[in-house]
Amino acid sequence: MATTPNSHLTFLAITTAATIFFTLSTATPPPNNKPTVFELLPLYGLPAGLLPSTVTDYTLSDDDGHFVVVLDKPCYVQFDYLVYYDKTVSGKLSYGSITDLNGIQVERFFLWLNVDEIRVDLPPSNSIYFQVGLINKKLSVDQFKTVHSCRDSITSSPCAETIATLSSKQLAAPVDEIPMLLTE
Repeated sequence: MATTPNSHLTFLAITTAATIFFTLSTATPPPNNKPTVFELLPLYGLPAGLLPSTVTDYTLSDDDGHFVVVLDKPCYVQFDYLVYYDKTVSGKLSYGSITDLNGIQVERFFLWLNVDEIRVDLPPSNSIYFQVGLINKKLSVDQFKTVHSCRDSITSSPCAETIATLSSKQLAAPVDEIPMLLTE
């Protein structure tokens, strides 16, 4: 049987096609190039530490900026104020702000209040603002630059055991009464 140039080309084409098919069918899928939520927040001019370390997933709509963040479980983080994160946090993300926020609360005067909005100055400054109802609270952005670990409950802090030990012992009475002023 004589070989012709066409039979070599046909053999080469079939071999190449089989190799490509085999490679594609056994190849692992490409890695997910979706940034983490902690990488995403700075792209929107916000500090990475606005959310706790227990984030397991998030979705973000390219159309309107609506997002949903899923945490491993509800938890607490201590900043200047104690903050509660629900298992699901949602809102609308735009450059420099999060609006229509749900799933984050802050403790003030033994009350838990919903955080409605978070925003930063544009151009960036050292301040971040939290809208809680009619109150707009300005805080230093530095405490939100690093991602914080969660606590399971209000009393699960490293100091909880020390506080319990102190409260079970008799403490000395104050020497003089000092009037306390409540400031914001």
